[in-house]
Amino acid sequence: MMKHRKNPREIYLATDNRKEFIHGIQAGIPIGMGYLAVSFTMGITARNIGLTPLQATVMSLACHASAGQFAAMNIIASSAGFLEMAVTSLIVNLRYLLLSSSLSQKISPRTAFGHRFIMAFFVTDEIFGISSARQGYVNPFYMYGAAAVAAPSWELGTFLGASLGSILPPSIANAMNVALYGMFLAIIIPPARKNRFIAGLVLLSMAASLFCSSVSPFSQISEGFRIIILTVIIAGLAAVLRPVEMEAGETRGEAKETSTQVQ
Repeated sequence: MMKHRKNPREIYLATDNRKEFIHGIQAGIPIGMGYLAVSFTMGITARNIGLTPLQATVMSLACHASAGQFAAMNIIASSAGFLEMAVTSLIVNLRYLLLSSSLSQKISPRTAFGHRFIMAFFVTDEIFGISSARQGYVNPFYMYGAAAVAAPSWELGTFLGASLGSILPPSIANAMNVALYGMFLAIIIPPARKNRFIAGLVLLSMAASLFCSSVSPFSQISEGFRIIILTVIIAGLAAVLRPVEMEAGETRGEAKETSTQVQ
């Protein structure tokens, strides 16, 4: 009797959730270190506009988006209304709609709604990056492990920055912002070294971003919308030039049917 050959996606989903959680923690440690430094600076900003350490920390608990939080703080500093804050946050954070839509293709169709809901809350640029780099479907517990390190680091950094930021020289506080760019490099360099096509896309993305931020009328578009437009164009170009090939004899329907459900 012929044995059923498991496809890579099925094998991946059959791995132990505890191991995936540990792998997520390991991947989340450098992200957490970067978050600690970046959110420390954000805590200083919160302190400068009059927020207490508790208020700043609650803000970080509710919103894991540095651009959105900085935008909200600018609105608070200018004494603008709640409607303006809501609209601005929506526009600045629209890129997460694209990130979540892309990541949804890496999740098993049988993954429960509760898992999807929690995963969506913890989608950040960095966690999206490490999750997208995983082979096959993403086990929710992998993201939980990464978030278990990254999220508390974000809140802790905010609290420390709002509480102790005033004792640091401005030059040191500003230098901590470099950690954010270090995190992005750590995410994109490994896959770019393994695949020349990905390396080309990374370079193209950087060049296009620099061009659009420097040349009018593209520079007049908000940063959030620029990211969305470039993401759609470059990702669409990549999908046309290098579509994902399925295994021989495998169809999308078969892949879905043979996927193991995450409990």
